[in-house]
Amino acid sequence: MSASLTDELFNQLQGQPLADIGSQLGLSQSQASGAVAAALPLLLGALGRNASQAQGAEALFGALQRDHSGLDIGSVLGSVLGGGGQGSQILGHIFGARQQGAAQGLGAATGLGSDQAGGLLKVLAPIVLAFLAQRMFAQGGNAVAPQLASNDVSPQLLGQVLGQEHSNIAQQGGLGGDLLGAVLDRDGDGDTDFTDLLGLAGSFLGKPR
Repeated sequence: MSASLTDELFNQLQGQPLADIGSQLGLSQSQASGAVAAALPLLLGALGRNASQAQGAEALFGALQRDHSGLDIGSVLGSVLGGGGQGSQILGHIFGARQQGAAQGLGAATGLGSDQAGGLLKVLAPIVLAFLAQRMFAQGGNAVAPQLASNDVSPQLLGQVLGQEHSNIAQQGGLGGDLLGAVLDRDGDGDTDFTDLLGLAGSFLGKPR
């Protein structure tokens, strides 16, 4: 793929969508841009981890096909900003018991605080799923994963695509990779390392976005 799923979705949100997200959350466009750039790897990386298990891939595939297929990002964003989209429920499926840690980690890393960061994740979660459904079902397997040379859309393909995205995010590091590793239990003991999360804030706030 010439661009990662994370980069592709971020590019689709440039302009008015980012302005609308920022307005909803009380952020400037530059703040919204930086926060979304940090949040998308977290969401897509967590989905990749979930989809690495067969049951997780099948559950996500079914949800995309049933609830998110045929939706465009603009209409989903409009619904979410109007109070729809079921962002909280989607985040519960994505992060499970780590949902609060994800919001706290994103808030610490971006300087937004956990409330605004949690609000951003709720806005983005339905958009991410609509984007994945569009890529899988509207454009077919070759579009979402041309390197696999297959047009068969299946839970297995979804798991492969998201697993590769997770690996790319983790390997690239940076804010998105560091945040993903911290929230999804970097030390392996089942607890989020909040020291790591708080340490990310300085690197985010100290760099222009």
